[in-house]
Parts: sequence; C-alpha cells; structure tokens
Amino acid sequence: MDILNIKDKVAVVTGGGGVLCSEMAKALASNGVKTVIIDLNKDAAESIAREIENEYGITALGLSANVLERSSLEAAKKEIHNKFGPVDILVNGAGGNSPTATTKVEKMLGTENPEDTFFGLQTEGFDKVFDLNFKGTLIPSMVYAEDMIHRRSGVIVNISSMNSYRPLTKIAAYSAAKAAINNFTQWLAVHFSMTGIRVNAIAPGFLLTNQNRFLLVDEKSGEPTPRARKILNSTPMERYGTPDELTGTLLYLVSGMSKFVTGVVIPVDGGFSAYSGV
Repeated sequence: MDILNIKDKVAVVTGGGGVLCSEMAKALASNGVKTVIIDLNKDAAESIAREIENEYGITALGLSANVLERSSLEAAKKEIHNKFGPVDILVNGAGGNSPTATTKVEKMLGTENPEDTFFGLQTEGFDKVFDLNFKGTLIPSMVYAEDMIHRRSGVIVNISSMNSYRPLTKIAAYSAAKAAINNFTQWLAVHFSMTGIRVNAIAPGFLLTNQNRFLLVDEKSGEPTPRARKILNSTPMERYGTPDELTGTLLYLVSGMSKFVTGVVIPVDGGFSAYSGV
C-alpha cells in the first residue's frame, strides 16, 4: 500500500542544486514524483536531474531560473508544463546567508572595533539575505501556486531554520529573514485555506554546509570553532543533522497523511528547541 500517494505528482524544488534541497528532490523522485530541480546554476540543476534519472528510473528536469525574477520563473514554468504539466508541489528551498550581514563578535562590550560589531553590518548584505530567503520564497509561490489554484489542490513547503525561533548571535539578517518566512507561511496558509492548497514549513536544526562552514570550522586547523562547540553542546543529540534526515518530514507534509495540517513550522533539530542548556 502506498501510504504517501504522491506518485506522478509534479514537484518543483528551488535551490535544488544545493546539498539540502537536492536530497529533498531525490526523496520526492524516489517516491514516483516527477521532479523539477530549479537552481541559478544550470549545471548543478541538470546534474541532479541526471542523478535522479539514473538512480530512480524516473524522468526529472533540471532548469536554471532566478527565484528573484518572476519572468525567469515563468519561463521555467512553460518548460515544466510542456514536459510534465501543472505543478502540484512546491518546495521553496533557495536561501542562504552572507558574510557582509554577519558580525565578527557575538556580544558587544563597547571596546571592539565598530566594524566587527552591529555597526559594521552592511545594509547591502541585509538586502541580499532578505531578498534571497524571503523574496526567494514569495515570488516562486506567486508563480507556481497559480497551477494549484486552478486545480484546487497543492502543497507548498517552505524551508525555514531554527534561527527563526531563537535568533543566533552574529547572523542578524539570516535569523530575521527566516522569522519572516515563518510568519509568511502562516499568513499564506490562512489565505489559501479554502482553495485546497496547504502551506507549511520545515525548520532544520544545525547541518554543516558550505554556507555555514566559515562559522563552524577553523580554516587553519579544520577543528570545530568555539561557536560550533556551543551548537553541539546545545543540541541534545550532540551532533549535526544530515540532509537526508529532513526528508521524512518533507514526505509527510506533501502527502495525504498531513491533509489537515497547514500553517505549521516543524523543527527537525535534534532537540535543540527543547533544551535549555541545563
């Protein structure tokens, strides 16, 4: 018995060429979903599509599109319609942080070089992080949810972060942008609640990726930084998560098993959100 009942659905995964979302795309494809990988890097998107076809024997599509340009996403939608038909599932996975929106010190004492503190943050960095994370969720939802409205059926899954609940030191812009995604997830879930479209989000805990490696691994020694040790000490499972550990929650949210679930943000965090440190 197929308890997921998602075979032959059409899914779009933005940021699908990256480590986390490529794993999500593969999980969908492994359950018979016709999967479209959208990434700014065309080679990465096409590479993941080939991996899916070779491993699971199901047709996939890798496309280059910019989640901040509606015309780019609309062009991709035409290709999707030509190959697969209307979109049933959207995973908004495009996102990331920027060093220009990250402070060098965690807590300000007042004696530091101002450039290393809040006062050294660049508004351009904030713009970049907010655009990529928030608008990069907003605009694809506008484009691909149109298919769902016409069919009165569909699922949107946004990728948030534990930073949205408990803002981390240094990464002010990223924490705030992910908090905005949580709020938008709830807002859109209510707005779409009578249309047959469900909107939820996943809030991953700490995974070691290329985006945060500069904060968690000492460049010279390769050892965990003091910040990384804090993270591991604050995670009851005392380890980082792995990309494949997000896929069970994803499959639950896109399937009929969660058909009365909308407007929620589910932590997948090794217990981080439950732990006070004592």
